[in-house]
Amino acid sequence: MKKILLIPWIKIHNANALSSPYTIGFPAMTAWLGAVHALQRKLNAKHEDFEDLKFDSVAVISHEFNLHTYKGSGDFNHSIISTSNPLKRDGKRPSTIEEARCHLTVSLLIEYSGIDQDEAEDMLEALPPLLFCIKMASGDILDFDLKRLDLIKIVDQADTKKLMAKLMPGFCLIDRSDLAQQAMETGLDGLDAILEYLKINSHCEKVTSNEADKIIWTQSRRERGWIVPIAIGFQGLTDLEASLNQRDETTRHRFAESVVSLGEFIMPSRIDDIDHMLWHYASLENELYLCKQNQNFNHPQEQ
Repeated sequence: MKKILLIPWIKIHNANALSSPYTIGFPAMTAWLGAVHALQRKLNAKHEDFEDLKFDSVAVISHEFNLHTYKGSGDFNHSIISTSNPLKRDGKRPSTIEEARCHLTVSLLIEYSGIDQDEAEDMLEALPPLLFCIKMASGDILDFDLKRLDLIKIVDQADTKKLMAKLMPGFCLIDRSDLAQQAMETGLDGLDAILEYLKINSHCEKVTSNEADKIIWTQSRRERGWIVPIAIGFQGLTDLEASLNQRDETTRHRFAESVVSLGEFIMPSRIDDIDHMLWHYASLENELYLCKQNQNFNHPQEQ
């Protein structure tokens, strides 16, 4: 049995859409797991009954996403409306630290453990004011659907389906790293493997009809579905060591770079097992800090 906390329809203002140095769009999975971990730490410190509370994994369901873009009357493409933070002392924007922003509405499913049912009911009452004290993906939480805030027990597939119905309309983000791995096995490097599934191929065909020739253009992608690039963690580049002027003197630091892979947005109604949409922190191996799905949801288009 899984114990799930549902935080529905969270409206987030000005979230960071620059999920990695070279991808812009839906915030990184590290941002969602980080926000949920921050919420858990606030609850741990709130009351002694919550000291053993642990948020084990989280699922993200997107209901609305608005990337800040602009398109002038004579422009062919949209442009990103970016910000630069922090501003310099004279109030001007720095040239190297730019951020793309978005407004979005999401629901979170959080698997929790370490507390009993009575303590969970108390947690539900303590959670709303704490939720407005944290950032999510660097964005401000404006509101959420307090009436539908709920504790749910998942025992079987019927319970999962009942929960999925509460998340419609929306799209949950699942891991499709398997596609990138398949492409890399053919000899492509990591970036080319991701681009292989994101690029759109255009084809033209000459068709003769009523003694007149027509050229018909069609577009296709290698894999069906709403596949997107997502940042899922970090690769450590240097040894762990103390850093000058670090905020936490007990934690060692290291330089790291983003790990980017592929994800797919699918409708919750297609989920039969909640582990197919829950993400967790994976154990550290080979200096990799990764967010992984509890179980892979293979071949989504065949179901």
